[in-house]
Amino acid sequence: MDWHAIVNALPTLGEGLMQTLQLSAVAACCALLLGVLLVWGQLRASPFWLRVLQVYTDIALALPLLVVIYLLYFVLPEYGITFSSPVVGILALTLYYAPYMAQVIRAAVKALPPGQWEACRVLGLGRGDVLLRVVMPQALPQMLSPLTGLLIGLIKDSALLSVVSVQEFMYAAKQAISETYAPMEIYLAVALCYWLLNSLLDYGARRAERRMTRHLQRITH
Repeated sequence: MDWHAIVNALPTLGEGLMQTLQLSAVAACCALLLGVLLVWGQLRASPFWLRVLQVYTDIALALPLLVVIYLLYFVLPEYGITFSSPVVGILALTLYYAPYMAQVIRAAVKALPPGQWEACRVLGLGRGDVLLRVVMPQALPQMLSPLTGLLIGLIKDSALLSVVSVQEFMYAAKQAISETYAPMEIYLAVALCYWLLNSLLDYGARRAERRMTRHLQRITH
């Protein structure tokens, strides 16, 4: 192992990792917001818009992420629509992961017993109170684990953005390899960073899920 190559590459890799974290955070927030909007539309939209949302969901679930990236980066400019590489990356991850997040959110909401909705209507609770006091405390523990899995997948898939020159972690790794000529050492360091980051996310999500579940049990009992 050439440890000097890894040490020399740390500044470049550090910048790439920070870029990956920033892009992933923005894309995850946008995908979650769009997922919530998709769920709201699926529950309340007119038949026409419901069909539009279903077509978008079916297409997004059927396409590989790399195809979505190429469509946004290479095809849209042919029609006069051009985005910078980071924006393309955020849009691609958002459009690709939003339907998956919507499915998780919808499943968690639908899992609530119908009697609770009827009880809320009888008590005269508004929609905001129902969401904050009844739906979210019960749905969040169910959503947290699958949403964390999607977030981990999003972070890993962000490596594909290097193909359109987004200066994220893998792009920085390629730059470091061209400077150090040590591909094995650099790629091992990158793999270790991905593993540590995603392991920490998984650990934190499992702890948060257990705490929320215990809190919900104390409230209901």
